[in-house]
Amino acid sequence: MKILVPSTIALDVQAGPDDEVVVYDAAAPFRPEDSDAEVLVVWASSAENLADAAARLRRVRWVQTLAAGPDAVLAAGFGPHVTITSGRSLHDGPVAEHALALVLACVRRLDALGAAQREHRWDLAVNRGQSDPATAALYTLDGARVTIWGFGSIAARLAPLLAALGAHVTGVAGTRGERHGFPVVSDDDLPDVLATTDVLISLLPALATTRHAFDAARIGQLPDHAVFVNVGRGATVDEDALVAALRDGRLGAAALDVTETEPLPATSPLWDAPRLLLTPHVAGNRPQRASELVNANLDALRAGRPLRNVVPR
Repeated sequence: MKILVPSTIALDVQAGPDDEVVVYDAAAPFRPEDSDAEVLVVWASSAENLADAAARLRRVRWVQTLAAGPDAVLAAGFGPHVTITSGRSLHDGPVAEHALALVLACVRRLDALGAAQREHRWDLAVNRGQSDPATAALYTLDGARVTIWGFGSIAARLAPLLAALGAHVTGVAGTRGERHGFPVVSDDDLPDVLATTDVLISLLPALATTRHAFDAARIGQLPDHAVFVNVGRGATVDEDALVAALRDGRLGAAALDVTETEPLPATSPLWDAPRLLLTPHVAGNRPQRASELVNANLDALRAGRPLRNVVPR
């Protein structure tokens, strides 16, 4: 079978004797001679490239995206007969690291301190703020109540890192229980949990049910000092409500690695929102052990076994 792999990442594909591995340009239309491909691996492909694949690769039966979230591939229009598998687990470590970095940057007010450095100014305001007895529970993760909204494999890597710094971590998922040693509540419990949350980290996927899940109502359920960090998907945040809350002092700080429109337009009010850190969707920009996942699923496909990370459709 013909296996198409993207030019955007180096993969060590273990091809069988009857396989042909072809590297394609992830930003261009597919060549006519590759329209007979049965397997498509996707990483950092343009929306036009994915739509072209769905329209022209009529024999494709399995699409493996290396992204943790399959939303871009699902939106491309592949037929229901095509199996789609995600890159879940490939980004757990890097995204957990980036989420922790953003949380610490907000809690330790590195945005204000960085601005002061550029202005050659010794920031006594942050110094006094940390020293004030009234802020004893702020400026630190030691004793902070951290809520992770979307408690999957990335949260499993992130939660112990937060706990090691003294945070009390609670997860939010579809069902209550305990996962990886941490308490997990359901979405129905979210209002009560948010009322005592110091840091809210969103790892929500982009689904019809999660669009603008973090809106003015959710913001209103948080304490005014709370920090919000999004390393999930930009479509899950009502950005106008977020900017308004930051400007009005109804949210302590925020950090976004993802935005609803990417790249973020120069005219977006997010750029100038107070106490907001922005990074350009770099949290999970380097899939770990991608070749292992691709080869494991190729072996399963050849043997007729279930594939890993199949996306329900």
